[in-house]
Amino acid sequence: FLFPTAANVLEEDSMEQDIESPVTIHQPKLPKQAREDLPKNISKECAKRKIQRYVRKDGKCNVHHGNVRETYRYLTDIFTTLVDLKWRFNLLIFVMVYTVTWLFFGMIWWLIAYMRGDMDHIGDSTWTPCVSNLNGFVSAFLFSIETETTIGYGYRVITDKCPEGIVLLLVQSVLGSIVNAFMVGCMFVKISQPKKRAETLVFSTNAVISMRDGKLCLMFRVGDLRNSHIVEASIRAKLIKSKQTKEGEFIPLNQTDINVGYYTGDDRLFLVSPLIISHEINQQSPFWEISKAQLPKEELEIVVILEGMVEATGMTCQARSSYITSEILWGYRFTPVLTLEDGFYEVDYNSFHETYETNTPVYSAKELAEMASRAELPLTWSVSSKLDQHAELETEEEEKNQEDQNERNGEVANLENESKV
Repeated sequence: FLFPTAANVLEEDSMEQDIESPVTIHQPKLPKQAREDLPKNISKECAKRKIQRYVRKDGKCNVHHGNVRETYRYLTDIFTTLVDLKWRFNLLIFVMVYTVTWLFFGMIWWLIAYMRGDMDHIGDSTWTPCVSNLNGFVSAFLFSIETETTIGYGYRVITDKCPEGIVLLLVQSVLGSIVNAFMVGCMFVKISQPKKRAETLVFSTNAVISMRDGKLCLMFRVGDLRNSHIVEASIRAKLIKSKQTKEGEFIPLNQTDINVGYYTGDDRLFLVSPLIISHEINQQSPFWEISKAQLPKEELEIVVILEGMVEATGMTCQARSSYITSEILWGYRFTPVLTLEDGFYEVDYNSFHETYETNTPVYSAKELAEMASRAELPLTWSVSSKLDQHAELETEEEEKNQEDQNERNGEVANLENESKV
């Protein structure tokens, strides 16, 4: 009985790949009644292709929070809430805060002038108003802007005969400084967010599965478009797949770690040029029992996370991307993008997403391991059988020697009895 060797498996797989050619069949849109009348295998095929992403290709999480009753928690951290708002709402709040404070204090300045009777003595040189040249609400509003922004054109000025005005000037100056610090700080943090730095961190469009150093590996490529590097860069990967426990509990979107070199330190990157991140498919891998034919049937998503510090600002940056089953190419490798020029290395980002086909077995890593172990079984069987045969021969020789010794002892006893007689 002969078992296939690993070389034979690779030759058979290469022949199958040379014959097979991928063909994409687009199903036409049909009405509901027609879809219900389709065979089950076709309906399953259509449902299988429609996979809802957990993380989009641009890194944004496709999750919406609904029925949040404790909305007051957003107001307790108003600074973070403002930073997380979209730019149009942030700019609207920025303008509204300043406008409301100017109008509010302008109204108070006008009320003080109105209650003191400054409006009735406009142009009277013998009357000392609270604010010189304040003759209406518009002028009070302009004086409020000058006070809070510390412009001071010199035309309208507060006098020393108005204690309530002096108190209001102190209050507006202090509150104006707080508003400036809060709003300008919020705007500065939003502008300098490391999310923009993540826009220049790129991931390959597809992930590939092929052989590397005799082992089946899942690989994807990452790169940095900027000359300023990401310091202490590290990569992580998660498998998003629903599962059901042995007790019958259903866990939607269960997260499983994918080892990309955590124990060997390969997950810590020196991201100067594009790097290919490799995950060895072994017994601890969630892809251990997945073959080429089974991969399109799986409803899973691989989320990759690249983290590091921005060299220019020292802020932590995180870039994300994901791969669904249709974006995982079995039997492909990435095209090299790094070339040696005259005195420097050049990266060709035009080939960053390109792949090429290579000879890869269509079997799962588990099946390949079983085939490799079976190929070694005849040798072990022959050795054990030889050992058993050798042991049997030794026992037979011992039995013969024992019989010969008994016969000799019997003959000697007979001779002694005859001599005695």
